[in-house]
Amino acid sequence: MKNTSRTVIVTGAAGFIGSHLSEALVARGERVVGIDSFDPYYDPAIKRRNVAGLLESDLFALIEGDVRDADALEQAFGGSGVRGIIHLAARAGVRPSIEEPVEYVSANVTGTAMLLEAAVEHGVERFVFGSSSSVYGAANEVPFSEDQRIDRPISPYAATKVAGEALCYTYHHLYALPMVVLRFFTVYGPRQRPDLAISKFVRLLQAGEPIPQYGDGSSSRDYTYIADIVRGVVAAYDSDLDFEIINLGSSAPIRLDEMIAAVGEAVGSEPVVNVLDNQPGDVPRTYASVEKAGELLGWEPEWTLAEGLREFVRWYRETGAGA
Repeated sequence: MKNTSRTVIVTGAAGFIGSHLSEALVARGERVVGIDSFDPYYDPAIKRRNVAGLLESDLFALIEGDVRDADALEQAFGGSGVRGIIHLAARAGVRPSIEEPVEYVSANVTGTAMLLEAAVEHGVERFVFGSSSSVYGAANEVPFSEDQRIDRPISPYAATKVAGEALCYTYHHLYALPMVVLRFFTVYGPRQRPDLAISKFVRLLQAGEPIPQYGDGSSSRDYTYIADIVRGVVAAYDSDLDFEIINLGSSAPIRLDEMIAAVGEAVGSEPVVNVLDNQPGDVPRTYASVEKAGELLGWEPEWTLAEGLREFVRWYRETGAGA
């Protein structure tokens, strides 16, 4: 018998992507149970601002807890007839993962395994896993397609995402759990984590400080605007796909030096660049093939980098996000 409830668990609900996604789900009448540990990787007050509006809705409930905490997971399910799970919670960041690899494995791999166990136990009908373009490592074959090898991650963070994807397939195979794995490509937009490049560069330019450029500026990223990502996640959750891995990216990679110039244009300030050595664990490029997303989800990116940067700067200035 199919579960008719519209309740969905969103892990990492107070984060950048999770808060936008939760708002989109609530706006269309879904009941959302959000889980977030408010990890101090960055200021938890930022996450609390992210969910302040959501907490005013009767359709949203927030559980402050870790996905590795069995009691928190039981509270999330709470007899409410959860239909599905969208798992976004993770220890993020390539460079910090090199300093704390064991904690990253615990949070991202053990946490995913515990959530998958709970999904099977409670008979959920849909599981969406937020993975990362970092699983492709330093691949030379571009654009990155979903059938490429991903057995050469070059950071502990990337390795945990490879492991998470493998666990997802295992649980699909063993328990016929319908599953969509989404590989996100450099998501940006309002509420972006303060440690990420675009957020950091806007903050520095606003303060009249130089921008650190790691390497010669030739590295490139497939920058994807948050609204496009949310549409893709919702489409995956609504789908009847059995098991699929799907890229969500702009499919229009931009060089680092070009991105810095674009941020300067959006802010209205000429960047002063401080060139530094390449960082360990950073990949030279990301470039998403999004044909599969189009075929299976009817999805394609809509926002250009220039449009997205203007919206980010507008939000940054209106909210005083850098204060």
